[in-house]
Amino acid sequence: MIKKTVSNVEEALRGVANGMTFMLGGFGLCGIPENAIAELVKLGIRDITCISNNAGVDDFGLGLLLQNKQIKKMVSSYVGENDEFERQMLSGELEVELTPQGTLAEKCRAAQAGFPAFYTPAGYGTEVAEGKETREFEGKMYVLEPAFKADFSFVKAWKGDEAGNLIFKGTARNFNPCMCGAAKITVAEVEELLPAGSLDPNEIHIPGIFVQRIFQGEHYEKRIEQRTVRTKV
Repeated sequence: MIKKTVSNVEEALRGVANGMTFMLGGFGLCGIPENAIAELVKLGIRDITCISNNAGVDDFGLGLLLQNKQIKKMVSSYVGENDEFERQMLSGELEVELTPQGTLAEKCRAAQAGFPAFYTPAGYGTEVAEGKETREFEGKMYVLEPAFKADFSFVKAWKGDEAGNLIFKGTARNFNPCMCGAAKITVAEVEELLPAGSLDPNEIHIPGIFVQRIFQGEHYEKRIEQRTVRTKV
């Protein structure tokens, strides 16, 4: 049985360097690779391009990399709850490529499947389509979108085994699965790492062939991005 486990996050991120492009899974603060992000902060690498639905909040998630000015370019669909992200974008300090959310997911999935590009109606007639090839199909216009190219994908799963098979939980099963295998190297951090053969094959969301390195993460904060409570009656 092929074992893809590495002993810690330091070994998992071996080979990351300045100027690389990274995919980072998660939705808001749900299912983000917290340990990988913390290690990227620690390593202090610069001029990186991050592909992620959003950029966390000011003091957590990708917001930590933004605070340190480690990110040169963000490719995302949502600026959202991060004031520093907004400030850097408006000031011109950060290059931002805003992408429709469905297109962002499909550009990941296309890379995962080995497709170089695909046509989508999303964005036609807007700034999103500027400079891109367009084509008509059955009376409707489409935009040609290239698949992403990335050096590393960093994803976070609920459970995984030594062969790299992954199970995601709840909302974490969004951008994480389509980023697996969409880069040259996929690194998966999991809350629970089990021996190969321990997972029910019918419950596996991503097979190990899409994962090159896997390790058990530590100290997950699992923050709530926006807490809403009822007023006590």
